[in-house]
Amino acid sequence: MREIFEDIFNRPAVDPMEAARRAMRPPLRRRFYKEVGVASQDGGFVVRLDGRPVRTPARHVLAAPARALAEAIAAEWEGAKETIDPARMPLTRLANSILDGVVNARSAVADDIVKYLGGDLLFYRAAQPESLVAAQARHWDPIVDWAHEVLGARFMLAEGVMFVAQPDGALAAGRAALPDDPWRLGAVHAITTLTGSALLALAVLHGRLSAEDAWAAAHVDEDWNMAQWGRDEWALQRRAFRWDEMQAAATVLATTSNPSA
Repeated sequence: MREIFEDIFNRPAVDPMEAARRAMRPPLRRRFYKEVGVASQDGGFVVRLDGRPVRTPARHVLAAPARALAEAIAAEWEGAKETIDPARMPLTRLANSILDGVVNARSAVADDIVKYLGGDLLFYRAAQPESLVAAQARHWDPIVDWAHEVLGARFMLAEGVMFVAQPDGALAAGRAALPDDPWRLGAVHAITTLTGSALLALAVLHGRLSAEDAWAAAHVDEDWNMAQWGRDEWALQRRAFRWDEMQAAATVLATTSNPSA
């Protein structure tokens, strides 16, 4: 079973656009188990296949801190009827990433989020046309204002793509708003990379935005362009794939405890 797990989940995830461009997909493993379950173990909740624990590519036991989260992961394994397709298991992939790459590297992960915050999507605005300027302001200004009022972080805005260094105090306030829990931190990192905005990820973490609203805010420019020039089917397929990953991160946040709540 170890070799099977490593073969399935050590492969990088391939989104539909990239897969189509390559005109290929990696061969899928057939379902090799009959029953999927969740069991309490060592203070966590382990996903089991035929009574045996699932393991991550780095050989950690796939155990979640909350039963609801473990059951959601287990549901992905149960949903694999004939073959196991990692592309359809975003929560399992995220759990693997957290257990293998975040639990013992929380400071480095937080540093990476702060790097995104230093050049956040929400800080760089279009100078024209007016309709795009207005759309960015409508979606982004309330979140920038929230960061100032609630997090104590005053960020600088700019027109165009010329880099603007953010105040050290604002970045420090953003870092202080990050969770220490590795599951929640990993979810915030995932949302940051998916949206291109650590500020949107912080807004989701602290309940200022829903995942749906953050997703809409992250795609203001793309949606404006499609409204002007027509639908980009490749972009929409890629967005749908990444939305599944966004929902997985939101599920982690929704099912794990928040000490500050």
